[in-house]
Amino acid sequence: MTTSLLIVSDTHVPARARQLPTGVIEAANAADLVIHAGDWIAASTLDQLESHAEVLGVWGNNDPAELRARLPKIARRTVDGVRFAVTHETGEARGREDRMDIMFPDTDVLVFGHSHIPWDSLSRSGLRLLNPGSPTDRRHQPVCTYLTAVVDDGALRDVALLRP
Repeated sequence: MTTSLLIVSDTHVPARARQLPTGVIEAANAADLVIHAGDWIAASTLDQLESHAEVLGVWGNNDPAELRARLPKIARRTVDGVRFAVTHETGEARGREDRMDIMFPDTDVLVFGHSHIPWDSLSRSGLRLLNPGSPTDRRHQPVCTYLTAVVDDGALRDVALLRP
C-alpha cells in the first residue's frame, strides 16, 4: 500500500497568515495523512486539515490549552511499516541527531518543527530527521516551505521540499 503524506509545521494561523496557503490545502487534498509538528495557533487550522485528510499532530510551544487538550506532546504511528514520531522541539541543531537517537530509539522518521528551518538528515543509527519549515512564516529563510512524501513498501520515498 502507498500512503501519501503532507508534512507541515508552524502554520501560525491566524497570527502569521490569515489562512493556510493554497499549495498546502492542495497537498492536504492529495494526502492520505497530514503530519503537523505543532504551532497551529488556532484549533480551526486543525479542524480544517482534518476535513481534508487524517491528521497526526502535536502541540507546539505557542499553542493554547484547547489544542493541548486535543493533541499530544509527542505522537507516534507506524505507517506502512515505517515508524514515525512527531514532536515540536528538538533543541539546538548542534548534536541533534545524537540526542534524537537516544530519545527516539524505536523510530525510523522523526518529524519536528519550531525553528522554521527546513531540515533533512540521517543519524548514525539511521533515524531520518525532517523539519518542513513553515508555510506561513519564513523567518530567516529565503522562502516559506512544507514537505510532501510517500511511504511505500516499508520505505519513505519522494521527500520533496515545496513552496506554498
